[in-house]
Amino acid sequence: QVQLVESGGGSVQAGGSLRLSCTASGYSLSYRCVGWIRQVPGKGREGVALIDRYGLTSYVESLKGRFTISQDDAKNTLYLQMNDLTPEDTAMYYCAVSTRFPVTAGLNLARYNVWGQGTQVTVSS
Repeated sequence: QVQLVESGGGSVQAGGSLRLSCTASGYSLSYRCVGWIRQVPGKGREGVALIDRYGLTSYVESLKGRFTISQDDAKNTLYLQMNDLTPEDTAMYYCAVSTRFPVTAGLNLARYNVWGQGTQVTVSS
């Protein structure tokens, strides 16, 4: 059974940083397309960043330079380093893996078929 568990969320003041982690069990994240997605209450989910099968990263344009996605194959863990946070970054953050698109799923959320339960990030001004 594939399971993704996020951690590292919390409350932080604007300008602060957080690092989210997503650890997988029952499935190797290596050589898969994995990503971070966020959802603000009352709004749809937004793809934040991904790492494709070959280790190439992509980001939603608005977050480039502040967020960094990385992966530790030995720990089977995905990370999202978030810097210079603003209240607009407040959301539930999910990690997800695409088992059906072996190279890249892009930021097309419908292509990600295994999701974690999410971790809440709250940024106060």
